[in-house]
Amino acid sequence: MVLATGVICGMRRGPKSAILITQFLFASCESMLETVPREKKRQGIACAGNWILDTVHTISHWPEKSGLAIIESQHIDLGGGPANVALGLRAMGVSYPVIPIGLIGSGGMGGEVLRLCVEAGLPIDGMKRTTLATTSQTHVMNVQGDSRTFFHHRGANSLFDASSINLDALSKAEIKLLYLGYLTLLDKLDEILPSGKTAAAHVLSEARANGIQTCVDLASFKSDTYQDIVKATLSEIDILFANELEAEEAAGVNLNRGLDAEEMMKAARFLKSGGVRQAVIIHSPKNVVWYGDNVQVAVTPEPIPPEEIISAVGAGDAFASGVLHGVHEDWPVESCLTFGIRAAAACLSGYTATDGLKTLSVPASPF
Repeated sequence: MVLATGVICGMRRGPKSAILITQFLFASCESMLETVPREKKRQGIACAGNWILDTVHTISHWPEKSGLAIIESQHIDLGGGPANVALGLRAMGVSYPVIPIGLIGSGGMGGEVLRLCVEAGLPIDGMKRTTLATTSQTHVMNVQGDSRTFFHHRGANSLFDASSINLDALSKAEIKLLYLGYLTLLDKLDEILPSGKTAAAHVLSEARANGIQTCVDLASFKSDTYQDIVKATLSEIDILFANELEAEEAAGVNLNRGLDAEEMMKAARFLKSGGVRQAVIIHSPKNVVWYGDNVQVAVTPEPIPPEEIISAVGAGDAFASGVLHGVHEDWPVESCLTFGIRAAAACLSGYTATDGLKTLSVPASPF
């Protein structure tokens, strides 16, 4: 209002005065625009939940009960969805922050988890330690070119709860995505509260209220409460990841090993109808589907010869890391899925969940 009055007064004093005052006003406005803080673009992915120390055993064959198999090689690395996604993103050379959030034991295995994080260039401020449980660990039995089987000790992950995630710090850091994995394998967060929602849902709700997009991954784990846990969390999930086995368990359907993309799309639609806000992604070695309100996409990955597969450990998490990068960069759906598939394929060429991803770099632009 004051500036407008100044222009009018100037014009009454004569043309020359009007020009001078107008020039002053434009200069003042430019100066004001320079000092107004511009909205900061959210950046970064926080990876919360199951942080596990994996020992991957490559074995000669799967033995009969009471039989013997030869362990041909062993590799120790980080495991669990959040660890695999964080390490995968870092291995692919993303430029934005990747924030680990987990709970580990106070002993030597916890120290090894931290050492591996630092070695990968990940910050460890969000990794809390406890004396009440040992670090979670998994022994993976991998038959090369065939399958893998997991023997898992929940350990400290069974104590991971809402207090383990500092949402205020993530909000202040303008983090864009919160990846939580694995729902159904986090005892405290899987608990269904009197509200009818899981503790995880309350965490995700708070994250969304702070402008953080929520992405959730399920565990390949059968339980009597699996469907109940998933159902009680869906409404606070922006993007849900599930492989064909997890989708079967969550939706109560038979997906025939993920061979039928149409059936996978139906399962995705069913889960989306439970309240998922943006998209449900179901992936298998044969098909990948994305079901959103306005976009439904099905992709068939190129088959990989068995002799080129060293280990399938972490391939689903590698897929998620590729998709999450695309989501973070606001890529089209097809580009997100394509990069996810490339990440999964690269993962198959290494012994651990992230060995193969070191050969893959994030592209400067979407496919």
